[in-house]
Amino acid sequence: MYSFEPSEEQRMLIDAIHKFAAKDLREAAHEADESGAFPEALIGKGWELGVVQASIPESLGGFGEHSAVTGVLAGEELAWGDLAGAMHILAPGLLAFPMLAAGTDEQKQKYLPPLLEGAYRAATAAWVEPFFDFDPSELRTTARKEGDSYVIDGHKCFVPLADRAEHLLVFAALDGRTQAFIVPRTAAGVMVLEREGNLGLRALPTFEVKFEGCKLPAAARLGGEAGFDPLLLLNATRVALAGMAVGVSRAAYEYALNYAKDRVQFGVPIAQKQAVAFMLAEMATEIEATRMLVWEAAWTLDKGLEATYAAALAKTGADDITMMVTDRAVQILGGHGYIREHPVELWMRNGRGFPMFTGLAMV
Repeated sequence: MYSFEPSEEQRMLIDAIHKFAAKDLREAAHEADESGAFPEALIGKGWELGVVQASIPESLGGFGEHSAVTGVLAGEELAWGDLAGAMHILAPGLLAFPMLAAGTDEQKQKYLPPLLEGAYRAATAAWVEPFFDFDPSELRTTARKEGDSYVIDGHKCFVPLADRAEHLLVFAALDGRTQAFIVPRTAAGVMVLEREGNLGLRALPTFEVKFEGCKLPAAARLGGEAGFDPLLLLNATRVALAGMAVGVSRAAYEYALNYAKDRVQFGVPIAQKQAVAFMLAEMATEIEATRMLVWEAAWTLDKGLEATYAAALAKTGADDITMMVTDRAVQILGGHGYIREHPVELWMRNGRGFPMFTGLAMV
């Protein structure tokens, strides 16, 4: 069974990430949300922590081995600092982790070392589609085979860093089955539209992308002619997002708790008021319970076991508690919760989007 304590190596990584999240991400989050972007130097500093690289073998440009458990621990800590910054820093993993899990040897050797070695280089994935009935397993973006090539047509949204990524991992329906294709941003038939204006993740540039007759060589299909099991990557994104949701929830809970201890009304801190105390207790309980679901799902992935049930349970649970916790944090702050100088309103806006963030994070 999975352990309830991180290993020494995991603890060292988490400690380093927490320092960065507290000193850099958290302090820059408000201005980044207002301006729409984090400074490139800060993103580069976050990249140098080696979260993605630590999950890739040295032979492929990294310096470790893949671990979903380590990934969710790191994702929680980065998202505790700021969700948009965390997703920006980890965006190269949207190509690297699927490539590691399902790519051919030739694909791994071609794409991973250039992506992982050296300074930050943007990469991304295009999974979500701009339709109210979007289903990640029944996509409207299609791929069809023409001779020795594949042709992609469709419309994607919530594609982070699409304006600068060298490659996009595009998910499309091939003969009714979800598959993925490695698409250069500059390929003919790829149109990156204007930047989206979103309720949350305002510091993470996301875009709609259209594909019209985008012709790709056969080698662009992830996994080659055999393809891959789409559930493998769907579960990986569910678990990654669930871990980040726990981080956002924890940030909101801790801030509300400290505020409630300091805020005095009628001679006593509001944390001693029964209504507030009960809310805080339930927030803490749900966060801890959801973290256990996330760890179990990540452990199941690492063991190579059937993880769909565990991943879906962790994801739906994390979606719900994040909205509950961030909303209650705003309530506990009262009028201050509605003021942008306090971060709880930012966490609530970011937290609201988790049910729609398929493919924006991966472990």
